Amino acid sequence: MKNKPLIDQLEKTHTLDLTQWEALLSQWDDEDRAYAAGVARRLSQQRFGTTIYVRGVVEFSNYCRNDCLYCGIRHSNANAIRYRMTKDQILSCCQDGYQLGFRTFVLQSGEDPWFTTDRMADIVSSIKKRFPDCAVTLSIGEMATQAYQTLFDAGADRYLLRHETADQAHYQKLHPSWQSWNNRMRCLRDLKAIGYQTGCGFMVGSPYQSPHCLAEDMVFITAFHPHMIGIGPFIPHKDTPFAKEPAGSLELTLYLLSLCRIACPDVLLPATTALGTIHPEGREMGVLAGANVIMPNLTPHDVRKNYQLYDHMRSVDIGTNLMQSDLEKRMEAIGYHLSISRGDYHQEGGQAC
Repeated sequence: MKNKPLIDQLEKTHTLDLTQWEALLSQWDDEDRAYAAGVARRLSQQRFGTTIYVRGVVEFSNYCRNDCLYCGIRHSNANAIRYRMTKDQILSCCQDGYQLGFRTFVLQSGEDPWFTTDRMADIVSSIKKRFPDCAVTLSIGEMATQAYQTLFDAGADRYLLRHETADQAHYQKLHPSWQSWNNRMRCLRDLKAIGYQTGCGFMVGSPYQSPHCLAEDMVFITAFHPHMIGIGPFIPHKDTPFAKEPAGSLELTLYLLSLCRIACPDVLLPATTALGTIHPEGREMGVLAGANVIMPNLTPHDVRKNYQLYDHMRSVDIGTNLMQSDLEKRMEAIGYHLSISRGDYHQEGGQAC
């Protein structure tokens, strides 16, 4: 186990320099990963006990103006079957979720220009009016500063915007030239300044990624101090330029989840859909590596199959009762339980990542 000294230092200081991160991510083995998972699990349980927060995801549109080279709903994918949900359909999903026990709704889509700022503000305010005890998270991409402010004023509580990679040269290898790394970073700064609980994140094993790229991601995260971190393995989609690229590693993803928890003990850290897609017990593995959030899908089945960011995208279904679901039983089997609370970010002892 080569990396115990660096992992121990990370636990004490919650930060490393770029060279140290690169060393931690260049050479590691299963013993390092198991040790990091043990530290991460202990830190997570110190702050959250054995509670796993759940968020109900509504994938309300798969139209997207962007052309990210890895994404199955990219603008240039002529094979994608496009759909948009109406406001009433979105509210109906939230109603179903509320009755199941959800108290956070995540509205996710491609960057669909049809959903203007005013339309989105109306949807957000309607959800907050109907379900005042619930949190609304948005994951709808890059917007102008004033648009973010308008949606925040309408009642949005959180915003998820993966930075994808903190290495600008790497970013340009994953996106067309007109998509800007600088603008993505501007968006994240704006979201945090406005007052959102803000989430960033990256793909593990994306094309052209190196340990140096991952080290830059971790330096960025520990400097940015996000409230949420969303990471998952890269999984190729058959209708993208990266169709033949290998998927990201389950083991490296789990290792990075643990390192994120150690660096950011208070952070809300999902065991992502992608993790559950590459392994049938991926979400359980993620929780045991330090994750404390799972995001089941409330999107209607007739359109859900068309929200394919990558091949074989696998969702979690709940059934008729969140607390009696198969997901709850799976969490109980590893010593955890689901929570129906909003699950807001809380910083312990004045410390952040």
